[in-house]
Amino acid sequence: MEAYREFAALYDRLMDDVDYDAWAAHYLALLQVQPGEKVAEMGCGTGELSIRVAQSGCALLATDLSPEMVCVAQEKARARGARIQFAVQDMARLRVPRPVQAVFCGCDGLNYLTDLSQVFSCFSHVFDALRPGGRFAFDISAPAKLERMAGQMYGEDREDVTYLWINEPHPDRRTLEMALTFFVRQENGLYRRFSERHLQRIHHPQELTDLLKKAGFSEICALSGLTMQPCAPDDERVHFTARKPL
Repeated sequence: MEAYREFAALYDRLMDDVDYDAWAAHYLALLQVQPGEKVAEMGCGTGELSIRVAQSGCALLATDLSPEMVCVAQEKARARGARIQFAVQDMARLRVPRPVQAVFCGCDGLNYLTDLSQVFSCFSHVFDALRPGGRFAFDISAPAKLERMAGQMYGEDREDVTYLWINEPHPDRRTLEMALTFFVRQENGLYRRFSERHLQRIHHPQELTDLLKKAGFSEICALSGLTMQPCAPDDERVHFTARKPL
């Protein structure tokens, strides 16, 4: 089972409690994006952050590994009048037509890189994609959050969709396997079932900081949630910023 295939069509309905306005504003503050600057996004998902960032006036290339998610994002961007170039890409091997001023990856996309060699490949490709002085920002679900979720089961029963979410930890690999099963009501009243498997790695802020330095970045910060304060061990989400030297 691959992640974000049939789930793509349901994602926005089930994530309707996320404050994307605040999240996008935080990324714009971290990246210091100016109108007209070229920006690349990794793991764009259904494009909620993409559209808001593009509406700031930058020229955005938004990428995701899931063709289904990119398709949803394209349709939404078109409907909202946001001019965004989309591409299906693996974030471990980011490619841009020409160097950009900023790169970002929201919604814990980096947690889906489950091997540190993939993370280093990602950081190296981002470094190469940036202009000198360019900025990189991303967030992760922090260790405290994923460790708390280990072994837990979640679920929700809505009018037209029900889902079950079971988390199985793999401590030896520092990963959390998320098994999701969906039941979606069809026009005839019957329910269609499908399942997806998601795998995320528990990344510690220090190891990511070390890999950013190894890739060549400087001015590295690990920040607590949607704040400008240094991260703490009990944070649920950590945002990182880094800069490519001039």
